[in-house]
Amino acid sequence: MNSSGPTDGGEVQAKPADEDAGGEPRATETEARPPQERYLVIIDRRVLWRDSLARNIAADNPGRPILTFESSEEWTRQREEDTPPSAILLNIAEKKIDDPAVEQEITKLAAELAPVPVIVLADRDDLTQIVKALECGAKGYIPSSVSVDVCIEAISLSQAGGIFVPASSVFAMRHLFETGGAAERPLAGLFTDRQAEVVEALRRGKANKVIAYELNLRESTVKVHVRNIMKKIKAANRTEVAYKINDLFPDHPPAQEANETSIEDLGSDNRD
Repeated sequence: MNSSGPTDGGEVQAKPADEDAGGEPRATETEARPPQERYLVIIDRRVLWRDSLARNIAADNPGRPILTFESSEEWTRQREEDTPPSAILLNIAEKKIDDPAVEQEITKLAAELAPVPVIVLADRDDLTQIVKALECGAKGYIPSSVSVDVCIEAISLSQAGGIFVPASSVFAMRHLFETGGAAERPLAGLFTDRQAEVVEALRRGKANKVIAYELNLRESTVKVHVRNIMKKIKAANRTEVAYKINDLFPDHPPAQEANETSIEDLGSDNRD
């Protein structure tokens, strides 16, 4: 078991479980300890990164025990079942949560350790990754662009039962809590401008030919946009696109319908 983080003895290690008169651990008392008194787990395959993060956190919280591991498998092999951690920090670095192995790792940790929060650290901060992490059960998403102080506060928030997400994602979803016309393009944080227009048309059930006519695009271009949209939100078909978008943006109704043009009236499709 790796351990990092400086203290008076030079290392930070998990505190042993309380024992009764017979020397047996009392799991109930261990679990009753506040998160600040239980050990924090950092999982990161990069030694320098995980040790540096552990030392920075330990410097701010000298009494907090911290354990570091190269992988969740290593943590699972060495964990003490009757001594739950205060939180798990899983650094996926440049990987995407769409990666099946990453998605499975987060989901498994979150399910097995609940209610212990699993917090994802990552180099990416795009909205789709954040939403996916939360769907997998993560209780926080910390991009590597934040400071150590923000990281520590995010850990504390998750331990208290909250969910931390970066400010950039809040700005991308600001239409959910704004009123009036300030958020005219709520899909801009998730899609390109043209993809957002295609998504709105899909939500209204329009066919590709109609979308191509209204947006002055070739039908083949619309098909490419639809495929990219489906891939971005992991939808299997057009119906699932509309369902997932409505689930992500429930307070954003589709734009008012324009007068529909029949397919027979579309004429030749010589558009860029």
